[in-house]
Amino acid sequence: TNRKALPRRSVRAFQTKRHLKLYYALLNGVYSNIGNLYKSYFAVISNMPVKVLFVCLGNICRSPLAEAIFISKINERKLSTGFIVQSCGTANYHIGHSPDPRTIRNAKKNGIEINHLGRQLSENDLDSFDYIVAMDASNLRNIFRLERAMENSHKIFLMRSHDPFGKDQDVPDPYYGEEKDFQEVFEILDRSIDQLIIQLRSSES
Repeated sequence: TNRKALPRRSVRAFQTKRHLKLYYALLNGVYSNIGNLYKSYFAVISNMPVKVLFVCLGNICRSPLAEAIFISKINERKLSTGFIVQSCGTANYHIGHSPDPRTIRNAKKNGIEINHLGRQLSENDLDSFDYIVAMDASNLRNIFRLERAMENSHKIFLMRSHDPFGKDQDVPDPYYGEEKDFQEVFEILDRSIDQLIIQLRSSES
């Protein structure tokens, strides 16, 4: 049987509709895949550990103790996979050294284990860490001397900005002090870090 040929205009219209359907089907697939990629990306981002860096001058007294206390507290709360915690000094006095023996003794007396070797703050730390916590105003100024500090200023703050009993004051340097001075530092860090963890969990949730 002879088939009547469609008018050329009808053929073009039919092909255009088919092409449009195919185009929109492909477009929907692309957007669907992009949506899935975004979902996967944000799922990965939300599960990435929060990086916290504690900073003092020599990295043998205050900041390694803060690091150890923070690690102990997140372990107690079963949050260890959610954080990466380190400490460092703005000066290069004690690179590769263990913490001050008095710091180690004080930590042990309070049930805290310290496992740390001193290192100096670097420019890369500003990009690598989500939060950079200075022990005092002097070291806060030292941090801001780094070239990229201003563009990362939103992540840099004082340890005692989270202290309910001494907001924005310095964590005193116990280096030239006695055992009681190390205990005072421990108590300041202990309560400040409790509040810091609450704040970080709230900010990151």
